[in-house]
Amino acid sequence: MQRLKSPALGFSSLVHFLGLSSFAASFKFNEAYGWHFQYLTIIGLLLATLSFTFGSLADITSSQRLFRLKNAFSLVATPLEVLVSILYGGLTLVDKELVIPQEFQMGLLPDIGFHALPALVLTIDFLFLSPPWTISSRQALIMSTTFAFAYWFWVEQCYRHNGWYPYPIFAALTTPWRIVLFTFSGALMTASMETLKLVYSKLNGSDSTKK
Repeated sequence: MQRLKSPALGFSSLVHFLGLSSFAASFKFNEAYGWHFQYLTIIGLLLATLSFTFGSLADITSSQRLFRLKNAFSLVATPLEVLVSILYGGLTLVDKELVIPQEFQMGLLPDIGFHALPALVLTIDFLFLSPPWTISSRQALIMSTTFAFAYWFWVEQCYRHNGWYPYPIFAALTTPWRIVLFTFSGALMTASMETLKLVYSKLNGSDSTKK
């Protein structure tokens, strides 16, 4: 069962307001094909922003319809942002220039705003301010894998127009290794979702781990 009251003014509206403030400060755009939406980080921020916008509106109006929309976007945004944090952290430990070229390196606070805070506030929202996810493991795998390969298609589309990849690691990998990377990313996003469902179940006594 959902642990804290939401939609509601108070803790719920505070979480959504602080989340939206962080997301807004992190958005950046350029004039290349695909804008900054060729970056997985920005796609995640967009979905997180939509989720928390509906959440904030639901807090103000007590609308269950808006609350359901918040939860629908959260189902994708939350495991995606967890995936972004894991991939970014892992690749940074190997070589930060695999994800951010030297000339575009950012300070600590913007780095946290891009790659850590979205996952944190979305996880708080799911664990304490949302009903349990009812998606099965099979459905989660299909959704995550479809998302991963759809993003790959989008990246290649942007490359055909721009002549460069949003992340240097894509240029460093051959096509077979890109298949491995995106397959792994889909599996990791699925694992993130299943782990969040398990934690929710342990915390709130829900049967959200249903297969």
